[in-house]
Amino acid sequence: MKLHELRPPEGSVKRNKRVARGNSGRGGTYAGRGRKGQNARAGGRVSPYFEGGQLPLVRRLPYHRGFTNIWKIYYTPVNVGRLNVFEAGAEVTPESLAAAGIIKSPRRPVVILGDGDVDRPLKVSAHRFSASAREKILAAGGEVTEIPIRKIRKVLRQS
Repeated sequence: MKLHELRPPEGSVKRNKRVARGNSGRGGTYAGRGRKGQNARAGGRVSPYFEGGQLPLVRRLPYHRGFTNIWKIYYTPVNVGRLNVFEAGAEVTPESLAAAGIIKSPRRPVVILGDGDVDRPLKVSAHRFSASAREKILAAGGEVTEIPIRKIRKVLRQS
């Protein structure tokens, strides 16, 4: 047996229906197109936009331009000045921030921003730091640790 001799088994492949080949050929007379009209003609179809003269749905809806980036990471912002509620030498994590009532959920990524001043050494762990926030924490004698972000859409999507 050679490659060009391969054929599907008899009866496994159904032949196409040959329409418009006369009444003896299973699809004669109107050949499944009905009677006269736009849809019976060659190339005659209304566009999906057309709704019979009624104002199309696309035009009835208000503008919604642009798109939503599903990979955008929504950070929960926390300013450096808010960290003064913790005692000196404390470990500041998303969980401890949520327990202190500074953020709502420890599941969303946290970014520490540089507004305000920190007056005590803290061990701060967050997913991102602004340059000024990092500077202020280190100047106060603290430590900065970046937590890697897990690429899970459910966790990162704005809830």
